[in-house]
Amino acid sequence: MPPKAARPRRGPTQERSKATRAHILDTAARLFGERGIADTSTNRIAAEAGVSIGTVYRYFADRGVMVDELLEQLLQRVENRFTQWLSGLPPHSETQSIQARTEIVTGLLDMFTQEPVANAKLVRALVGGVQFYNSGLPEFEPRLRLLVKVLLIQLLGPGNDHKYDVMAAVLVNTGFAGVMRASALEVGSDERHEVVAMTGYMIAAWIHAEIHESPADAAR
Repeated sequence: MPPKAARPRRGPTQERSKATRAHILDTAARLFGERGIADTSTNRIAAEAGVSIGTVYRYFADRGVMVDELLEQLLQRVENRFTQWLSGLPPHSETQSIQARTEIVTGLLDMFTQEPVANAKLVRALVGGVQFYNSGLPEFEPRLRLLVKVLLIQLLGPGNDHKYDVMAAVLVNTGFAGVMRASALEVGSDERHEVVAMTGYMIAAWIHAEIHESPADAAR
């Protein structure tokens, strides 16, 4: 009896499938940035990607799935940047100057700004599409808040857990607003630097004041 023919390996097929899916998503990201989400149909995405509409639907149930995945990729890259940046911070010290703390916070904001600047058109489209799809950027706040709380503990030392939760929420919202303003398409590099520097200074001054408040104030 002749030996059975070996089964073909599935690896290349799987890799091609992954590559096709990534290509469709990359095409969608480019078109969303150029045309906006609402004005980009799945038919247009298929045509630009050079695949059939059936192939698009094979990987993505609808346009909203693409939006959610692009947001997740963006947020994951920011989280990874933040985690790496956070691991390199010096340990807590009450003797740090306000200049040193300003440099830390400004470095944090600079780090956050890199991803939105690199994907400015897509970010604008995603921000505009959040309300329409009822998902996206607002979900980033609770994910980021825990990391910011760790940063506060490193800067302030151990303290009231609830207070740090509230401070983290305020810092995330304030910092995020500054980052979004600084990374807008119409903002040049000089203005971006000014926005980041001023936001960093204001947040650092607040943290510095928290460290040096009197025991009576801290007990309130």
